[in-house]
Amino acid sequence: MTKVKSSEITPESLYLNRRKFMVGVGGIILSTAGFPGCDNYKTTYEPSKGGVLPDDKLTSYKDITTYNNFYEFSLDKEDVIFAAKDFKTSPWKLEIGGLTEKSLSIDVDDLTKIYDQEERIYRFRCVEGWSMVIPWLGLPLARLLKEVEPLPEAKYVQFMTLHSPSRMPNQKSRSFPWPYIEGLRIDEAMHDLTFLSTGLYGKKLMPQNGAPIRLVVPWKYGFKSIKSIVRILLVEHMPSSLWMKVNPREYGFYSNVNPTVDHPRWSQASERRIGEFGRRETLPFNGYEEDVADLYKGMDLKKYF
Repeated sequence: MTKVKSSEITPESLYLNRRKFMVGVGGIILSTAGFPGCDNYKTTYEPSKGGVLPDDKLTSYKDITTYNNFYEFSLDKEDVIFAAKDFKTSPWKLEIGGLTEKSLSIDVDDLTKIYDQEERIYRFRCVEGWSMVIPWLGLPLARLLKEVEPLPEAKYVQFMTLHSPSRMPNQKSRSFPWPYIEGLRIDEAMHDLTFLSTGLYGKKLMPQNGAPIRLVVPWKYGFKSIKSIVRILLVEHMPSSLWMKVNPREYGFYSNVNPTVDHPRWSQASERRIGEFGRRETLPFNGYEEDVADLYKGMDLKKYF
């Protein structure tokens, strides 16, 4: 695979002005033909009608990289960039195992050389009522899970963030049960929308965005998209995530975007798109209802929140 040189990266202004949205019956195909630095990306995912919409203008690179939830560094969204500025993300070992036929231990730099990277534009919704539209770079999680061949008894996938208080200063706080743990049902993890991101806007992830590798599950709230992952385990029983341990009344395992289920302290019916004025209606499953609703057929989504 030919790598993109830093000199070939498309400036954000060109990226925004020259990207074309082609609307079809099946949704929107994102064309990268003719864009410097984009020839090596594959925009293979075609969202359904509930996916990326014509008015989903991309959030600016500046906003994406300066307004961040990353509690291992700071509780202040605008301070994370400063607290994480010296965080070293290479070399970085990712381990995948558990209830699998094989195990995998790979440096993330090698992973990006071995596997073709795709570009996918997803909405990204935070529980506090704000959202972004981000052009992620990475690969489907299913691609790596298939490599290790999950055993039949593997029902869930557990993720773990690096635990290193010397490198992630807010992990010295006793307010949270570090390390950060998150989980998905295996069918959620294997869904084509579920993505391991190594970059955005055609550039490597910055530390404040979860470098060098993070999870993206676009139909769930942002706290499900665990950052700076070091371990992925296939397990039989439902993992208890960090937020489930901190406040199970407010944060359930599924964490699907559901505008009809309010957070105990605020409404989820509307959201503020970063970079815009005013608020907009929150879409069920963050707009991906047509793609993922069948995963929860027959479930009471007010109970399994």
